[in-house]
Amino acid sequence: MSRSFRFQLALRAAAAMAVGLAAIAAVTFFALRSILDGELNASILNVASIQAASLTDRPSGEMHFHEWELTPDEAASLQNLIRYAQVWQADGVSLLRSQYMTSDLPLDREHLARAAAGTLVWTEASWNGMPIRALYYPLERFGMAHERHVLEVAAPLETRNEMLLRVGLFLAALTVLMSGAAFLGASWLAGRAMRPVYEVIDQADVIRAGSLDRRIQAYAEVREYRRLVDVLNTMLGRIQGAFEAQRRFTADASHELRSPLTAMRGELELALRRERQPDEYRRVLESTLEEAVRLSRITEDLLVLARSDSGALHLRPEPTSVAEVAGRVLERLDGQAREKGIELTLDAEGNTVAYVDAGLVGQAVWNLADNAIKYTPPGGRVGVRVRLRGQELALVVEDTGPGFREPEQAFRRFFREDVARTHGTAADGTGLGLPIVQAVAEAHGGHASVENRAGGGALVVVRLPVEPHRESNVGGEEE
Repeated sequence: MSRSFRFQLALRAAAAMAVGLAAIAAVTFFALRSILDGELNASILNVASIQAASLTDRPSGEMHFHEWELTPDEAASLQNLIRYAQVWQADGVSLLRSQYMTSDLPLDREHLARAAAGTLVWTEASWNGMPIRALYYPLERFGMAHERHVLEVAAPLETRNEMLLRVGLFLAALTVLMSGAAFLGASWLAGRAMRPVYEVIDQADVIRAGSLDRRIQAYAEVREYRRLVDVLNTMLGRIQGAFEAQRRFTADASHELRSPLTAMRGELELALRRERQPDEYRRVLESTLEEAVRLSRITEDLLVLARSDSGALHLRPEPTSVAEVAGRVLERLDGQAREKGIELTLDAEGNTVAYVDAGLVGQAVWNLADNAIKYTPPGGRVGVRVRLRGQELALVVEDTGPGFREPEQAFRRFFREDVARTHGTAADGTGLGLPIVQAVAEAHGGHASVENRAGGGALVVVRLPVEPHRESNVGGEEE
């Protein structure tokens, strides 16, 4: 968050207030104008009716206006209240006008003709430099003698216009004042509302790799801000856990890589101290080769896990019979199983075709079966089952060994069971077999789980979706 956000929020609130007030002001202005015009029209029409009746109230039919007896000075002081009246003949000849008028009212011959035909006609014009509203009032209803006569009654609009101007200025000033107050109020409220966010930012900014155990303690009285703090603290907890796991992984990887390198260096330095027989050199080379193979295996496993962690474990999925992949892997492990007298079986039923990466699935089967053989005592059994369960394919590997001492630690990297429980064969493992199986399963959108069998032994289940996983990294080239 930045202070510009606070300004923008206040500006938007002021703009919204201004628009709302402007709409209210416009409605108020035009409503007032309509009311004033209605009152003025009613007054003009009333005057026109009275004057029309007084024009023709004499038996002789001679026309005259009913007017107050005012002096010219009195008339001048009341000019805005006087309704001016004038009688026209249909051809535009003036017959009579109010005594206070010094000139004829403006004449619109088209309106005059319509009024002479019997229609009330309203119009606005300018007279002697002031705006007026006029009514053309036909007099034919007052007798045959007046059928071609039209009474024009006019009223000045200056008072009405001045009132509308004052009201318009007041509404405009009120809109500006209220918009400014809205801006200041919104700015204050935004600053108060954003204060917890600034506290969160300040506290989060000082958290570094060495202080991931710190948590944000910002005070927030709003439920949404409390939730934000909780979410950030939860995220910090996950980051701390991932960082600690990565640090342990790095330390374990360094230890695992250092062990074969140290052994190789020791063997070579010992062989070079003096001249030796060819058989001794051969023994040293064979021992060094074993360590090199172990080092290569650890490096390859670490590369797979690193790609999985970085999202670069690219899949090349295609319709693959998982049973056939498992069968080929078990054929390669058959010799190792025979040496220990272990029965190695494959049980597959029905359709076992899934859209998977055959190479990665084969590596997962190898890791599972190889581990099972290593942990199973001579004369035991290792079984592999492949079953279709709805939209998932279940790959199950079970053995008759001692099972998992700590099942919850099975997928922890570099975790290995006690050497005493491996019957002297699993000590060569890297502790990365099951983590790789888990990585392969998750890359396909599946999952892996472990448990101990009720009758003894370990049970590992890998579930893979039959259809391709849309979120998997498919089709990319491995680097």
